[in-house]
Amino acid sequence: MIDEKSKHLSRLVFVLDGLVVVLSYIWAVHAHAMFLPDKEIDTLLHLALLPLILPSLGLGFSYWGAYRQLRTSLVNYAWIVARAYILTLALLIMILFFLGEHGISRIVITVFTVLSVTLLILMRATLTWWYFKRLKIKDESRMKVLVVGTGERAVRVTELLRKNADWGVDVVGYLDTDAGMVGTELCGSKVIGTVNEISNILKWHVVDEVVLAVPRSMIEDVGSIVDACSEEGVRLRLMADLFDFQVARMRLDVLGGVPLLNFEPVAQHEAELFLKRLIDIVLTAAAMPILLPILVAIAIAVKLDSPGPVFFVQQRVGYRKRVFPMYKFRSMVVGSEQKLKEIEHLNEASGPIFKIANDPRVTRVGKFLRKTSLDELPQLFNVLLGHMSLVGPRPMSIRDVNLFDRGIQRKRFSVKPGLTCLWQISGRSSLPFEKWLELDLAYIENWSLKLDMKILFKTVPVVLKGEGAV
Repeated sequence: MIDEKSKHLSRLVFVLDGLVVVLSYIWAVHAHAMFLPDKEIDTLLHLALLPLILPSLGLGFSYWGAYRQLRTSLVNYAWIVARAYILTLALLIMILFFLGEHGISRIVITVFTVLSVTLLILMRATLTWWYFKRLKIKDESRMKVLVVGTGERAVRVTELLRKNADWGVDVVGYLDTDAGMVGTELCGSKVIGTVNEISNILKWHVVDEVVLAVPRSMIEDVGSIVDACSEEGVRLRLMADLFDFQVARMRLDVLGGVPLLNFEPVAQHEAELFLKRLIDIVLTAAAMPILLPILVAIAIAVKLDSPGPVFFVQQRVGYRKRVFPMYKFRSMVVGSEQKLKEIEHLNEASGPIFKIANDPRVTRVGKFLRKTSLDELPQLFNVLLGHMSLVGPRPMSIRDVNLFDRGIQRKRFSVKPGLTCLWQISGRSSLPFEKWLELDLAYIENWSLKLDMKILFKTVPVVLKGEGAV
């Protein structure tokens, strides 16, 4: 949404949603005591869960776009609500499981879920059906926009404005540097003057904001446009796509009063990255008690199989090319890195990576560990330390990185490395390096929490079968 009225309405709906959730939960607790007096519950314990449920639902609604555009379909909104509740209930069940708390009534949770979901959908249905469709928005309530420019960019911004303004947009007109364009029609509105006439046009027209949709060749005219808008107290927006390159995300920062427009080739939203990190910590910490006996058993096997340390520590290149120590169970004889030059001519992998099916440096236990990927388990400590994530491109050695021959190969360092990624579920070591890189870049460009969960679930059967492992 782009108009201020929609933003204010969105904030109001956010508050109303919160009230619906709180009141529904309190009513569910109260109804249990009223209708099932013979089944006592701990009221305070149930109410103590509300500070957990409310932020989780609010975060889910916001993350999946419940307040981005209020005039969305009810089916889409219902799907947003469903995902938020699934996430919240899963989080609630997991926390109660680890706390060993069994005093929570399933009836209360069920009644709360059904009641609140029903009320939320009914409230949104009322908003979209009555408020936007039945209530005729008065002409003076629509956003009045003056567009500077008449080219393809002006057409595109007009279409986007009309699509994203819930309260509607009226394009007052267009301005151009060429006086011969005045009077011509564009997207249902006319060119009403030249750029030099902007002060006079703002003086005699109702204009809420001016949108600059000019090419780079008209940058020299921006100064006078800014001055005119400042004098009239009219908001000014600038289309920032002045250069022909694709970016995943644009963000504006203000540093000492100076606006800095950030062009990011990889979309990394802070809230999503926080959730990804939270999932990494929770899943890894939850798995540790189960994996600890396995880790001890593997450590003993490695020690008994061949002389040397249990762990192999190698410097790997990680996020933003920062080097970190990556931990693995030792699967090769001591001094294997020094012996690499002697057998490098046997390399069976394409590109900078080194792989051979029957590496003479691998120990007996090491062969089994590599086949089952158990040698990678110590990297869970790298996950807890923040060096790695559960899902992400595999961290590469300094040797391999130094052999990169194309700049695009280094784009994989724009995200945190991980234990598994698309390559892991698509053939692993049997894939050529070019395909490996292609999958890494596809993961980076299409990343989402849903994709991470999909990769994690698919990794388990692949690892158990030992497919493509060397």
